Amino acid sequence: MTALIPAPTRSVLLQRVQPAMTGLIDGSLSTLAPIFAVVLATHSPHYAFFAGLATALGAGVSMAFSEGLSDTGDLTGRGNPYVRGALTGAGTLLGGILHTLPFLIPHYQAALIVAVCVIAFELLALAWIRWRFFNTRFLSSVASITLAGAIIAGLSAALGGLAG
Repeated sequence: MTALIPAPTRSVLLQRVQPAMTGLIDGSLSTLAPIFAVVLATHSPHYAFFAGLATALGAGVSMAFSEGLSDTGDLTGRGNPYVRGALTGAGTLLGGILHTLPFLIPHYQAALIVAVCVIAFELLALAWIRWRFFNTRFLSSVASITLAGAIIAGLSAALGGLAG
């Protein structure tokens, strides 16, 4: 298959794509637990939105500093730590905010349905990115990312059910 976009160099993968991908995965997965625990406990999309927003913002800042402070890039060749940190933080924020936005819908069931659809889109997009840039098998990526999401969703549903 001929790619319309040329394959990125190893340095671009290490310095740009991988930090952004790490952020997208972290934001897409780690923010599921608080959002769904809150919405299932309260049945309030409003509270779930603020839980998701706070989690996405906090996780974005945390991941930006974690990546930026993990190494200077001098020894590893991973590039400027500020750029890597910014990409990771922005990816985390984006990954977390996408499935938070449906909770602006005031109706509980509608918000849940739209959020689940957004999450399905996120998981497919993450699998596509892994396939496109890291030569992983698409279905294998979908399976591994979905498994992680299912574990997190199950834990958060259990916690939300206990609280509500």
